[in-house]
Amino acid sequence: MTTLDDSEPVFDKDGVRLTVEDAVATVTLTNPAKRNAQSPALWRALTEAGRSLPGSVRVVVLRGEGKSFSAGLDRQAFTPEGFDGEPSFLDMARGSDEDLDAVIAEYQEAFTWWRRGDLVSIAAVQGHAIGAGFQLALACDLRVVAEDVQFAMRETSLGLVPDLTGTHPLVSLVGYARALEICATGRFVHADEAERIGLANLAVPADQLDAAVRDLTAALLAAPRDAVNETKALLQGVSGRSYEEQRVAERAAQGRRLRDLAGLGD
Repeated sequence: MTTLDDSEPVFDKDGVRLTVEDAVATVTLTNPAKRNAQSPALWRALTEAGRSLPGSVRVVVLRGEGKSFSAGLDRQAFTPEGFDGEPSFLDMARGSDEDLDAVIAEYQEAFTWWRRGDLVSIAAVQGHAIGAGFQLALACDLRVVAEDVQFAMRETSLGLVPDLTGTHPLVSLVGYARALEICATGRFVHADEAERIGLANLAVPADQLDAAVRDLTAALLAAPRDAVNETKALLQGVSGRSYEEQRVAERAAQGRRLRDLAGLGD
């Protein structure tokens, strides 16, 4: 797969590369030999990527090198020794509830910034997107997938639960019953189903994935930034508002936009 952005990286470490070109940032998982398996070091690098974005960035594209987007958590995490310099799962289990909560909260930070109000994030997903890989794709606002994509939430099958922020967007996208079935069975969701049930905005042949993401990025950049951000905020707040409350929010947002367009904003 060709790269979406060949500019100089802002940083490139621990399996994550960040490049920025004008209003578009590209975050790439760079360990195709391990199918972009994830680790705490990678999660910290993803968190750093979010903190390193210039204010000019409007769209962030997330992609994985090689045949798979991300095959999930590196199996080394399940060994007694775990990763060098990191608490093993066994060590985490022996700690206090407060310590365990703090460790997982730190890991989750890699998955939380993709829906920031000043950005639109797009996951370009091919091949396996399993467990943590599935949740990373779900962390983004939009998903464009290749026809060979295979989503699966395998945590429950391993006696665990999805804990990297994937449950909220999954239920929002496909509904409670479908989300429960996908998580509890750990089955694969392929491209045609992903597009049909709302997991994917678009499914294309693998050799057209980059082009489709570029087209979507261009379309997002064509609209004024403030209008996109206000619209995103309106839509993100729908689940927490009644119909009448949403009407009020729409009026307030439109008032701000009209005042800005008239040069009367704060």
